[in-house]
Amino acid sequence: MIQVEQLNFHHLFYFWRVAKTGHLTQAAGELHVSQSALSSQIRQLEERLGEALFERSGRRLLLTDAGQLVLSYAENIFGLGRELLGRLEGHGEGLTRLRVGSVATLSRNYLENWIRPLLAEPTVTLSLESGSLDELLRRLLEHQLDVVLANEAVPASPDRPLHCRFLGSQAISLVGPAVTWGGRSLRMPEDLGGLELALPGPRHALRGAFDALCVAAGVTPRLRAEVDDMAMLRLVARDSGWLTVLPEVVVQDELRHGVLVTVARSDRLRESFYAITTLHRHRMERLEQLLAHAPALPDQASLAPETGLSTSGLQLPR
Repeated sequence: MIQVEQLNFHHLFYFWRVAKTGHLTQAAGELHVSQSALSSQIRQLEERLGEALFERSGRRLLLTDAGQLVLSYAENIFGLGRELLGRLEGHGEGLTRLRVGSVATLSRNYLENWIRPLLAEPTVTLSLESGSLDELLRRLLEHQLDVVLANEAVPASPDRPLHCRFLGSQAISLVGPAVTWGGRSLRMPEDLGGLELALPGPRHALRGAFDALCVAAGVTPRLRAEVDDMAMLRLVARDSGWLTVLPEVVVQDELRHGVLVTVARSDRLRESFYAITTLHRHRMERLEQLLAHAPALPDQASLAPETGLSTSGLQLPR
């Protein structure tokens, strides 16, 4: 029977680093130890546990079933240590620092709506970052972020112990300048052949679905711009004069003020929103409140009733 108090956490740390890299030589270089010393440490851990943790496949080391189990515990043990350091960094008496990452393809309006309850909180300091999903998840797992907002779900795995919470979804719309399209409506995608469109870039979760709908309908729009960043797509929609396919939250202010109107909406195209956290994280009251009260996404909220189409704005419950 294994006695936990006798487990050598130094050996476990070396195993963890080798398991993360998959290469003994690379891990030895990162740890500034010799390869033979590193091998010896891992052998001692295997002897202590009575299980082989790796099997070799060419130059790579693959985890055994026992190795996968040990890795999941090592992730929790050393992840909590990094979380402790990250939590203490910049900590001030009576203050809470919330570190939020959001993918570049996520609407900044959605992010603002999500954090809005904290904007009037004098005891909360916000740190907001934007980047690629892979980079943000790496920082989340290293406990440099508390939560990542994304528009695609992320599965958990032994080397990525994540929790993905669904926050809601909304239909995707076709919007255009009110001076040109006010009072008019189209079917999407059936009526889009030859029309000038601005679209989310290929990295956006909904772009592939939109292209597939157009192919199925035999429709070929005229692509004028494809934009990954939703803040930039908002400006293009507002200033270009083209029709733009996007979630209405991106242009909620322009719709409300009548600068843009909704010309079409398709329930076959929806954007979903997710909050991603680590499985065994330090619970923060402010973050728990945000997760429990995500922004509502009512598809029938009328932001621009003069168009004849109901549009979906985001109102955050207070």
